[in-house]
Amino acid sequence: TARLALDLQPDDIFWCTADPGWVTGTSYGIVAPLTLGVTCVVDEAEFDAERWYEILERERVSNWYTAPTAVRMLMRAGAELAKRRDLSRLRFVASVGVPLNPEAVVWGQQALGLPIHDNWWQTETGGIMIANYASQAIRPGSMGRPLPGIEAAIVARRPDGGVEVIAEPEVTGELALRAGWPSMFRGYLHDEERYRKCFADGWYLSGDLMRRDRDGYYWFVGRADDVIKSAGHLIGPFEVESALMEHPAVIEAAVIGKPDPVAGESVKAFVVLRSGHEATPALVREIHGFARSRLGAAVAPKEIEIRDAIPKTRSGKIMRRLLRARELGLPEGDTSTLESGA
Repeated sequence: TARLALDLQPDDIFWCTADPGWVTGTSYGIVAPLTLGVTCVVDEAEFDAERWYEILERERVSNWYTAPTAVRMLMRAGAELAKRRDLSRLRFVASVGVPLNPEAVVWGQQALGLPIHDNWWQTETGGIMIANYASQAIRPGSMGRPLPGIEAAIVARRPDGGVEVIAEPEVTGELALRAGWPSMFRGYLHDEERYRKCFADGWYLSGDLMRRDRDGYYWFVGRADDVIKSAGHLIGPFEVESALMEHPAVIEAAVIGKPDPVAGESVKAFVVLRSGHEATPALVREIHGFARSRLGAAVAPKEIEIRDAIPKTRSGKIMRRLLRARELGLPEGDTSTLESGA
């Protein structure tokens, strides 16, 4: 999968920025490059935009695998920081962890001279399942297409516990993979029942809602437990967050659903501003209007709150569960994976 999805070649110098304690750092920071005989760069320090560009330049990195959160932090630092470095050796950039917003793909082209290739997999899959290949045109916002040997489908769960495959394109459903690929997980520790519920009719059920377009590209909508049900609409947080990040003042966004006596749930957004922008009521109104023009009144956030930071795990995933708990005064639950300072 590293050869197919990350285009790793024997003479590459490869940097996977993931901590080796996370599955990406194990599968693609250790196992894959060593199996292919590829030279690896390993860095133990915390993120620093200038130092990361220095590593890319000094080590003459050719393939770079990182996370959307890191990409957004680099975006916040500005494209000029990248352009001051000689990154001519860099030929392929990929991202994983959470879906990559379309504007980040475009930023990669502007700042690095290369688009950023998103891909999809989970700890449970062990390796990349869906990817934007080097040989195929990127569709910004799409996870790409399944790797050879991986059978993917969009399915709907039946009341009897089985699933129905949705053959029509552009219909939202749950992403499922035909069970039995080599790196498929074999269980959850001390939780056989949870493992059993992940499978139905020969399919592994990912818990991620997606849609498939007519050309077989998959588009992330949201985790099944994150999707907001508002006045009959199913609203994926990723769609709203991506639209908010198109505003020139917004560098990061997270969206949750709040109980609403009329609509069932209403959309609330938390945004982080780019440097040089001041949090004012006028700017909040402007972002509100921008979101409505992009998404329509039914989907756009009803509330927008400006934050200095958004809570994420140490691997860069937005903790919407924690945002929701803090917003509603609920127990925060397990925060052992929360990054420091969040």
